Amino acid sequence: MKTIQSLRGMNDTLHNVADKFEYIINTATEIAKNYGYTQIETPLLEETALFKRSVGESSDIVGKEMYQFLDKGGNDVCLRPEGTAGVVRSFIQNKFDKRGGNEKFFYHGAMFRYERPQKGRLRLFHQFGCESFGENSVFEDVSVILLIRDIFDALEIGYKLKINSLGCSECMPTYRENLVSYLEEKREELCEDCHRRIETNPIRTLDCKNEKCQTELSDSPKIVQNLCESCDSDFEILKRVLKESGMDFEVDTNLVRGLDYYNKTAFEFVSDEIGSQSAIAGGGRYDKLVEFLGGKDTPAVGFALGIERILDLVKVPEAENSGYYFGTLDSEYLQKLYLLGTQKRGKERVHIELKKRSLNKHLQNADKMGYRFCAILGSDEVANSTIWIKDLKLSSEDTISQDAF
Repeated sequence: MKTIQSLRGMNDTLHNVADKFEYIINTATEIAKNYGYTQIETPLLEETALFKRSVGESSDIVGKEMYQFLDKGGNDVCLRPEGTAGVVRSFIQNKFDKRGGNEKFFYHGAMFRYERPQKGRLRLFHQFGCESFGENSVFEDVSVILLIRDIFDALEIGYKLKINSLGCSECMPTYRENLVSYLEEKREELCEDCHRRIETNPIRTLDCKNEKCQTELSDSPKIVQNLCESCDSDFEILKRVLKESGMDFEVDTNLVRGLDYYNKTAFEFVSDEIGSQSAIAGGGRYDKLVEFLGGKDTPAVGFALGIERILDLVKVPEAENSGYYFGTLDSEYLQKLYLLGTQKRGKERVHIELKKRSLNKHLQNADKMGYRFCAILGSDEVANSTIWIKDLKLSSEDTISQDAF
């Protein structure tokens, strides 16, 4: 009978990788809380309309990559391809938009996109993200960027920051006209995806990964040269405050992000260590998304970082040995050993070895498994109601009464 394998691009997370996952998430969580964020968890399954309306039907995510199907009730649903839209849906559904004030949420979990699996890019992948609602100041954009910086610094990951401004509803229409005119002149040199984007969302052509398109679009009109007074002022403040905060950056005039809901500030953190300028985190401002999904007009800014993207860049600090390893020299003492061991559980890290082994083998196992104390029960210990304990860190040993233990 043929064995069943995991689906392509959907990997198991085994203990060695799980330790890194836990370390990354715990580090990011602690820093996000320091910035005033609280946790939110949204469903893996949402209405497909949520992502069509937010991410945009012109995006590759909606057009090509969503795991979309009809459930048994005939509802059009999909596995979430990204985290922001679900958080915004929850923000509106729970009436946070009616309260005013600044609400900040962080989340982490699985996302799904049907794309070609490759290193750091899977069909089942995980993100850590933050979303800040209700604050329209560009200083909040800086805070979000610095939050990511603090996470990557704590994880000892090298990075480069790229920033751009995508303008607003005032400056975008004129820029769109200029860009479409330019794209029409280049249409024959562009790929089929770009032909579609010219009609649906022309600024997305700047995000095309086709090398020929990138070359052809290198001298395209730049949005930063067409910003209104307000957007231009915010972008200058953003650059100035980042510099004064000791944050190096590069202005990338072709940076537009892969989702339709961004406006004004857009940014990416990239690393040379996982490929040529590969993005490891990104985000920006999306001031109209809450209103677009049926809520009250609410400014917002956020980001997501790809956990699989940074796994190979993270080294988990070695933990000190801790807890108790319990072993016996004779199987007839296993029940007594087991009862002693379970009394320590809940207070200590505990392993109870269910097979009898020699003393040396127990000591080797305890050290290999990362336990500080090796507690052994043999015939002498049972006869005297004691237990023998060795501190593997200090290389000291003692025999104490079981009651005292």
